[in-house]
Amino acid sequence: SGNARRAIAALESKYRDETGIASLKIKHNGVLGYFIEVPNKHADALMAPDSGFTHRQTMAGAVRFNSLSLHEEAGRISEAGGHALAAEETHFWRLVGEVVAAREGIARTAAALARIDVAAGQAERAAEGGWCRPEVVEDGCLDIAGGRHPVVEAALASSGERFVANDCTLSSQDRLWLIGGPNMGGKSTFLRQNALIVLLAQAGGFVPATAARIGLVDRLFSRVGASDNLARGRSTFMVEMVETAAILAQATERSFVILDEVGRGTSTYDGLALAWSVVEAVHETNRCRCLFATHYHELARLAETCEALSLHHVRAREWKGDLVLLHELAEGPADRSYGLAVAKLAGIPRQVVARAKSVLDKLEKGRAETGGLAAGLGDLPLFAAAAQPEEDTVDELRERLQSLELDALSPREALDLLYELQRDAAPTDP
Repeated sequence: SGNARRAIAALESKYRDETGIASLKIKHNGVLGYFIEVPNKHADALMAPDSGFTHRQTMAGAVRFNSLSLHEEAGRISEAGGHALAAEETHFWRLVGEVVAAREGIARTAAALARIDVAAGQAERAAEGGWCRPEVVEDGCLDIAGGRHPVVEAALASSGERFVANDCTLSSQDRLWLIGGPNMGGKSTFLRQNALIVLLAQAGGFVPATAARIGLVDRLFSRVGASDNLARGRSTFMVEMVETAAILAQATERSFVILDEVGRGTSTYDGLALAWSVVEAVHETNRCRCLFATHYHELARLAETCEALSLHHVRAREWKGDLVLLHELAEGPADRSYGLAVAKLAGIPRQVVARAKSVLDKLEKGRAETGGLAAGLGDLPLFAAAAQPEEDTVDELRERLQSLELDALSPREALDLLYELQRDAAPTDP
């Protein structure tokens, strides 16, 4: 305490004056308690029998002593500390008793503050983000105009980018959307944002949309992402199937389900068959509102037999050999797959993408001729030297020529560029 420190400081000052040792100090540790310490060169003065000091310990550069006055002061400090601890314990248990007696009122106050905190946080976020007040109704609709993902939108805004809003209009006549399109196109984000909007609406908050009419949902199911559960001995595909099984067993007509790429964790045929049957089960048995994202174009044929299923896709375009992801949802099936374009965008080496294109051409030729996905692979050479077809090189040279700003080149730069193009156009050894 402050009084103890002042008493020790006063005693230290007194001993310095009496001994004339300016470097004398009173210290404390857990073994000796309080002790007087002086440098070795001054120790002899305190070793005398009539000095009033008792030797305690000799160190490498100092000697430690005790005295009757210091011993008495240490006793008083220790006794005061015991009294203080006892007083603190008494006050603590008195406070515990008061808290226990008022526990119901404290709990009510905490609950009220929690509700105020949540409501204030939602109100602040809604005001800053331009959110709307949803209309929650009894029927089975899900009508969201200009829906956005609150987290992704905030992340894009921090980097100066704009989030592309999309609509979602589910009803009893159109309750299952099958969504295709390229990876990175926004399918998963669209699924998640609508699930979050439903959750926020039924929690009593505003939602990130321009307008929203939400039919009451009894259960919200999500099968997204892919991760192993190694601690329980479950693979990615096993986790996917367990979660899908739970959805099929528990979803009701009042539920809202998002399913992302079901079947991707196994072989192509198995995955397609499972995805097909899951869509049929959700449509015919569960009959719930569902957004189903997939890369299986063959599932589009389900629109012929499932009357409450509609086809949608995230838009993308290729411009001068590059993929442009528009992140816009449009009606109808995806016009084509952009897997190779996405691979190129992700930085896969050019020769690997070119090789993939040659394999894809063989696969598509075999499927067109025999109807089998693997047909045509028999005469496909091993990782061939033709991994970079000549026409691809011509296309790249054409793109480079078209992108040149000739008026901005100096004669020297133009000549160097011409040599470079000639070198790139030269045939390479197989």
